[in-house]
Amino acid sequence: MLLCIDIGNTNIKLGLFRNDEMVQRWRISTDRTNLADEYGVLIGDLFETRGLSIHEITGCAISSVVPSLTQEFIEMSEKYFLLSPTIYGPEVNIGMKINTDYPSEVGHDLIMNALAARKLYGKPVIIVGFGTATSFVAVSESGNLEGVAIGPGVVSSSESLFRGASTLPRVALAHPQVAIGKNTIQSMRSGIVYGFVGMVKEVVTRMKKEMSGNPKVIATGGVAALIAPECDEIDIIQTNLALLGLKEMFELSQQ
Repeated sequence: MLLCIDIGNTNIKLGLFRNDEMVQRWRISTDRTNLADEYGVLIGDLFETRGLSIHEITGCAISSVVPSLTQEFIEMSEKYFLLSPTIYGPEVNIGMKINTDYPSEVGHDLIMNALAARKLYGKPVIIVGFGTATSFVAVSESGNLEGVAIGPGVVSSSESLFRGASTLPRVALAHPQVAIGKNTIQSMRSGIVYGFVGMVKEVVTRMKKEMSGNPKVIATGGVAALIAPECDEIDIIQTNLALLGLKEMFELSQQ
């Protein structure tokens, strides 16, 4: 089985594939202080709770935007899975050009999202990622990553609001019932959710004007299910996009 690991700033996502099927998926908090052994034991425990063994892993693919953890996961894979993991880098041919001024600055998670969206939904395509930041990735009709827009994230900006305004309570993010709130909780939900809907509409509309064809718009990430239903510009929600992209990257690297 193939274990795909997407190391993000806030969460680490793991997907276990048997052939083309994702049979298990986990999400754990990113802890930059953890070492290889700690993550090895944690992943072993996750497998055990599902009646699985890490010895069933025959391949491992990793993408990371946290450099301090990249080496820890390489060491963990080699020590616990007895495998050298496949890690995305410029030397891996994924059949997609990164047409930006500085390709090395583009997050590996964004590239994996683009790779999966291109395979699953065709091209052109725009991927809206709701993570620590809100990202917009444009993939052209030629199948190349043409550029990115990055805005504040839903959760991170909401946390900043809660911390910065002492009279505002911490509220659970949920679909607002009204735009004009009659109490603090309604007001905050309306402002946060509809505010991000407005950002998505504007950025997607402007991207489409700069792209040829009629790109589909795919939403992914932890709060995609909160924003996407309120936004007509989004066509599809696929929360496992980065893990599916890692699987595609691994398969391409084996050719």
